[in-house]
Amino acid sequence: MTTIVSTLFISLDGVAEIGETWHFPYFDENMGRAVSEDYEGVGTLLLGRVTYDSFAGAWPDREAAGGDDAEFAASLGDRRKIVVSRSPLEFTWRNSELIDGELTDAVAALRADETLGRVLIPGSISVVRQLLAAGLLDELRLFVHPVAARTGKRLFDEGDEHQHLRLLSTEALPTGVVRLQYAPSAAPGAVGYDDVAALGPEVRA
Repeated sequence: MTTIVSTLFISLDGVAEIGETWHFPYFDENMGRAVSEDYEGVGTLLLGRVTYDSFAGAWPDREAAGGDDAEFAASLGDRRKIVVSRSPLEFTWRNSELIDGELTDAVAALRADETLGRVLIPGSISVVRQLLAAGLLDELRLFVHPVAARTGKRLFDEGDEHQHLRLLSTEALPTGVVRLQYAPSAAPGAVGYDDVAALGPEVRA
């Protein structure tokens, strides 16, 4: 079955809307290598409208310019790109298409397609939120930056239900960025203070 994987840059205070002033100072060759690994073997990208507009406004020009990142830019152009948007779009970037129907129905169909392997969602916070809530995200990959961004859209918004995750792997990069990979998980059993009181110092409200 196809797996749906999200990759996000995120600050310590949970902001996943990239700010150039807090993100780029931590981007080095080690993060470049790690980001490239997330794209390995990926033939399909799932993108929210804002992320798509950002990518389409930059990567085709970088490919044409033939600079250091032209090879990666070309690989993005060659991949299938499915865009989540409530408005019709006229695509100028090759291999781009509008999502067919509602997001959750379309992603459920993608997951059932055994030929795709892995679908990657770079950025696209609102898409990731919806898929987490619907139980349709298989992996959440985070590059946690050692900075409190203070402003910007956070990955997890206010809600009534907890979202539990199981840690799959960790990697500490030299800049202090920590690469974390999670999978959604069932909630642990109900545990109260009386159950843990003997395990450590007393905790008072």
